[in-house]
Amino acid sequence: MTGTPDSQPKASRGSSQLTQQAVARAQAGDTEGLHYLYVRYADDVRRFVTSVVRDHHEAEDITQNVFAKLMTAIRKYEQRKVPFDAWILRVARNAALDHLRAKRAIPTEEVRITDTGRAQTGLDRGRALREALEALPEDQREVLVLRHVVGLSPVEIAGTLDRTESSVHGLHHRGRRSLRDNLEQLDAAPVVAGRARPRAS
Repeated sequence: MTGTPDSQPKASRGSSQLTQQAVARAQAGDTEGLHYLYVRYADDVRRFVTSVVRDHHEAEDITQNVFAKLMTAIRKYEQRKVPFDAWILRVARNAALDHLRAKRAIPTEEVRITDTGRAQTGLDRGRALREALEALPEDQREVLVLRHVVGLSPVEIAGTLDRTESSVHGLHHRGRRSLRDNLEQLDAAPVVAGRARPRAS
């Protein structure tokens, strides 16, 4: 089956003509342009903010706040400097970090799982993956979420996080390795396909 434009990650299509038109309309004070940007980017922003604050309800509130202030904030955006999808995630990141500073959040290193049983269900595996992600350094976790959850390319991640592309590649490599190690410690590492099975006697 061949790929279609709809099969591409949403965030990777942020420079589309419709988005550029919506941005221009929103900057002119048109609420319809702002509504388009909300429908188009709210899910990406919510997923990214959730990866930072690690609370779905707080992420929802922060996402709503980001878009509530967008009519004013978007006037500072210049399309020539950075794609809109990278810019809105940078705004979301700053809002999430401001929220954590205000809360004086508990460091992720203090989070521990209490269930010593093996992760046998999909829910258990999802919980283990969240725990493994939370134990990563913040910069590695952000890169992994932007790459594999939001769907940004390394170039777009570099623009979002204001880093070089080479540093993004390094963080991605170290983050994947650390995530695998964390999952092994949680006894939730993926099963390797093709492993030899014992023969029946």
